[in-house]
Amino acid sequence: MPRILFDSHHCAGHALCHASAPEIYDLDENGYCKSPPAHIDSSLHTIAVEGADACPERALSIIED
Repeated sequence: MPRILFDSHHCAGHALCHASAPEIYDLDENGYCKSPPAHIDSSLHTIAVEGADACPERALSIIED
């Protein structure tokens, strides 16, 4: 099952992860990414990667288990 790694210190609030994959990446009241689920269903893998790749700060990574 794929895992999402999130480094909140690198999130700058661009919200591109949410724009690309709102099913996975939620925003807090200030527009920053909330901690996404640690594990995602394999059916959401492609969407999770698109959201992570959209982050210009590289705050998100997808790890294959």
